[in-house]
Amino acid sequence: MTATVPAATAPAATGQPLDRVDGLAKVGGRARYSAEIPLPDMAYACVVGSRVAAGRITGIDTSAARAEDGVLAVLTHETLPRIAEQPPLIPSLGGTAAPGQTFFPMQDDTVHYAGQQIALVVADTWERAQHAARLVRVSYAETPPVTTLDQGRESAYEPERIFGGWIPGRMERGDVDAGLREADVTVDATYTYAANNHNPLEASCTTAQWDGDELLLYDATQGVNATQMTVSRLLGVPMSRIRVIGHFVGGSFGSKAMIHAHPTLAAMAARAVGRPVKLFLTREQMFTSVGHREEQEQRLTLGATRDGRLTAVRHLKLSPTSHFDDWAEPSVGTSSQIYACPHYEGAYRLFRANTMTPTFMRAPGEASGMHALECSMDELAHELGLDPIELRLRNHTEVDAMTGHPWSSSGLRECYERGADRFGWAGRDPRPGTRREGDWLIGTGMATASYPVAPLANPQRARARLYADGTAVVQAATPEFGTGVATVMTQVAADGLGIGVDRCRFENGDTDLPNIAAAVGSAGVGMISAAVHSAATALRRQLVDSAVADPGSPLHGADPVRVVVRDGVMSGENASESYADLLRRTMRPDAEAVGQWNPPAHDIPYGTMTFGAQFAEVAVDADLGVVRVRRMTGAFAPGRVLNAKTARSQLMGGMLWGLGQALLEANHMHPDTGRWANASLGEYLVPVNADAPDVDVELIEVEDDVVNPLGVKGVGEIGQVGVSAAIANAVHHATGRRIRKLPITIEELI
Repeated sequence: MTATVPAATAPAATGQPLDRVDGLAKVGGRARYSAEIPLPDMAYACVVGSRVAAGRITGIDTSAARAEDGVLAVLTHETLPRIAEQPPLIPSLGGTAAPGQTFFPMQDDTVHYAGQQIALVVADTWERAQHAARLVRVSYAETPPVTTLDQGRESAYEPERIFGGWIPGRMERGDVDAGLREADVTVDATYTYAANNHNPLEASCTTAQWDGDELLLYDATQGVNATQMTVSRLLGVPMSRIRVIGHFVGGSFGSKAMIHAHPTLAAMAARAVGRPVKLFLTREQMFTSVGHREEQEQRLTLGATRDGRLTAVRHLKLSPTSHFDDWAEPSVGTSSQIYACPHYEGAYRLFRANTMTPTFMRAPGEASGMHALECSMDELAHELGLDPIELRLRNHTEVDAMTGHPWSSSGLRECYERGADRFGWAGRDPRPGTRREGDWLIGTGMATASYPVAPLANPQRARARLYADGTAVVQAATPEFGTGVATVMTQVAADGLGIGVDRCRFENGDTDLPNIAAAVGSAGVGMISAAVHSAATALRRQLVDSAVADPGSPLHGADPVRVVVRDGVMSGENASESYADLLRRTMRPDAEAVGQWNPPAHDIPYGTMTFGAQFAEVAVDADLGVVRVRRMTGAFAPGRVLNAKTARSQLMGGMLWGLGQALLEANHMHPDTGRWANASLGEYLVPVNADAPDVDVELIEVEDDVVNPLGVKGVGEIGQVGVSAAIANAVHHATGRRIRKLPITIEELI
C-alpha cells in the first residue's frame, strides 16, 4: 500500500527562531575552515600578480626565488601545464561548471589586467613562499590600459546578452518616446557608482591533495559541486575522481559563487610538488582575483502624468567588462517589472577594459539598479507634490509589468503599510531642510526593495536516514557560509520526518553527499529546503507505508494518509508505533530515502519576486557635510520564513551593507596604471559597529505555492536592495541636495 500524499504531521520547528546548531563549534574553534585543514607534509603556494594592467610578459627570472631555502617549485606560463578545456561563463546551476571568467591565467604571456596571476611559488612554509614570491623578477612590454568610464565610453557597444548569456542586452515594451511625449512631468537623471570589492572575513583558500589520480580539495566556496565540475573540466580529470569539501565558509557575498582560478592552480601545484598544497589569497589579492561590482553609470528617465501615473521608463547602463566576457550586473531588470507603466526601454552598453570579469556581488544588479529607479521615483514624487509611498501605490502592479504574468505572491502593499507604521512615516513633513537638531539637518527617506526569485536548472537532491534508535541524519552537499543553512535544514528535516530537532542532524559541504547547486541569488534556502523536505517526507512515507503493510505492526491496515507522525511516533485512529519500534522489530539498523526537487520551468506563467520596503533617517552636519544614519526600518515579504532569527540576521546584515554602499564603499582604478587605488581593508571603507544605527526588521509572511514546496523565497539579497536609495532620499530631505553619486561623500555635500 502506498500513500498518495505525505502522512500528516504537525510542524513544530520550522519558522521558530532556533539558535544555530553549529554555534558552539564556531565559537569553540571546532569548526574548521579551508585554510585551517592540517595535512601531513603540507606545502604552501603564493601567487605572484602582474604589476601592469596591459601588455605582454617579456621575461620572468625565477632563479633567485628557486634558490631560497624551502622553495619547492616556481610555476609560470612557461612551466604550468595547459588546461584541458575552458568552461563557459555561466553559474553552476546546471550540469556545467562555473569559472570566474572565461580566461585561465598562466597559459601565455599576455597580461589583461593588474593582479592577474603570472607565477606561483610553492614552499614548505607560507612565510618562505611569500618571501620567494617577492624575488620573482618580471619584465613587461606595456601597452596603455583602458580602465575608466571616460576612457571606454567612445568604444562602448551594446551586447546581445549579458550575465553569462542569461539576460538579453536590451528589453523593450511599448514606445518610450511616445510615452515621454504624453508625460506632464519628466525626470532625467544620471547616476554614477564607484566599483565595489568583496571583503568577506575569510579570504579565498583551497587546500589540494592528490592520492594517485584522485584529487581531494578543501575549498572556500558557495558550491562544492561547482568547484568539482569546474576543476574537472579545466584539468580533464573525471568528476568521479575529484572530491571537494567545504563544511564552513567565512562569508562570500558573491566572491565565492563563481569558481575562479585558485582551486585549479592549487591542484596543479600539488601535482607538481607531489605533496599537499595550500593556496590562500592575501587581502590585496582578493581585490584582483575573485571579481567585483563594476564601476557603472546609469541614466534613468521617467515620464508621468500630473496625478503620478507613469507613462514611460527608460533605464540605460554603461559599464566596463573584461576582454573576454560580456558581463554586466543586470541593473535594468527590476525597473522593467515592478511598476505599472505601458512604455519601457532598458539597455546595456559595455566596453572592453583591462579588468578581470566582474562577478556577483550581494544583490547583483538590483542593489545598483533599484538605487537609480528609487531615487528617480523620489524626485518625481517631489516634483508632483506627492508622498513617496503614495506615488508608488499609484503605480503598484499585481502583475509582472514586463510579461503581464501575475506575481506568484507579493506582499508589497503590506510592506509599505507596516514599514511606514513601524518607522513613523505618517508624521513626516515633506519639505526638505525643515527639521534641524542643533548642527544636524534631519531627513527621512524610503524606497522599494525587490529581488527576483532565481529560476534554477538542475534537480536538487538530499538524503535522509533514520536509525533504529530514532535519530536521523539528513545530508546535502551545500556548504555553510554564514547563512545558518545547517540550522534551518535541521528544522525542515525534523518537521518532515516528524521528530524533534534534537533527534536530527544535518550534514553538508561535501561532494560525496547528494548534489545541490551553488547557493547563489538568494536561491539557496528555497532549493535546499525543497530537497531536504522531499527526502524527509519520502522517508516518512516509506516508514508509514512499511508499518501499515506489516501484519506485525499495530498500524497494520490503517489508512496511511491519516497517520500522523509526531515525536517519532506514527499514530493512526486507534493505534500507534514509533519509528524505533518498527525498525527494531523488523531487524533493520536504519532506513533511508533520497529526495529530489526539480525547480519550476523558466516559462511558468507567473512573475516571481521578493518584495520589501526600506526606510531611513539620517542626520547631516550642516557645516561639515558628515552623514550619520540614525535608524533604519525594513519590511520584507520573503514567502515562508523558516527561521525568524537567521532570517532577521541576514536582512539586518544586508541593510547595513546598503549603508556601506550608500556612504562608504568605493574603489577606483588609476587611469594610467590600471591598479585599484585602495586594495586593503585599511583603505577600502566598510561599515563598522560605530557606523551601525538602530535597525528594525519586520517579516511579512505570504503564501507562495509556485516557487518551491515550502513557499520560500529567500532573504540573502533583498536586505541590501533599496537601502542606498532610502538613505540618498533622506539626505535630500535633510538638505535639499540631490546627490547622484555612490558613495555619497562629504565632498559632494559641501
